[in-house]
Amino acid sequence: MTHLDDLVNWFENKGKVMIALSGGVDSALVAYAAFKKLGPSAIAVTADYKTLSKEELETAKKICSEIGIRQIFLDYNELENEEFTKNDSNRCFHCRMELGDHLIKLAEKHNIGIIVDGTNIDDLGDYRPGIEALKQNGIRSPLVETNFSKSQIREAAKFVGLSVFDKPSNSCLASRIPWGQRVTAEKLTRIELAENIVKQLTNLNHVRVRDLNGSAKIEVDKEMIPLFDDDILKHLIEKFEMIGFTTVRVDPEGYRPGKINVIAD
Repeated sequence: MTHLDDLVNWFENKGKVMIALSGGVDSALVAYAAFKKLGPSAIAVTADYKTLSKEELETAKKICSEIGIRQIFLDYNELENEEFTKNDSNRCFHCRMELGDHLIKLAEKHNIGIIVDGTNIDDLGDYRPGIEALKQNGIRSPLVETNFSKSQIREAAKFVGLSVFDKPSNSCLASRIPWGQRVTAEKLTRIELAENIVKQLTNLNHVRVRDLNGSAKIEVDKEMIPLFDDDILKHLIEKFEMIGFTTVRVDPEGYRPGKINVIAD
């Protein structure tokens, strides 16, 4: 698989490398390639910054176990960063600048010269201020430099046996809150609980619950909307009200990335 070989060989003569690893397939493939070429000189770092779901953290642990790569956890609280919690259109930029600072300090501590992430060429077409922040911190993107698209990443991950090859893309829980509405611990907790409730009741993996000033909007792939019959909706409303939502509705348009990237009143 020549394209995968290109990714593995990207790590040739790179010395010690740190991989910013989330619970997704992109950084998983980067970690696999780095470990294949560098062995113990490749270290995965997963940031627990309080806006990543527990599910994503558990998946990150599983990925590292499958690969055999050493994993370090960065533990800090983004909710202490006012630039982040005020939640304007630069939220992701402030998030990634802070992450970059932590990664650089950790890399210096472990005498690591290169930090990489899982950005791929498909990411470059979206509004992603976080990518710009990582670039400013000198963090490199081997998937971009070897011209990997999302579909090629999934294909390669399946080929090498990574269990996350078909895992739906995810983003931090703060992305469920419209710009202009403050990010709080309370909102993040109820969003995570709500998404778990929907997954348990429907057996769906790809779920977003948007928190619109306490009103829940459920987004799933459009073809899955018919699953939400009267019985399911009744259970959802009961459970959502118990965790603090005032109203609940399923978005008839279905899920689309970046859907609430607008400044809300």
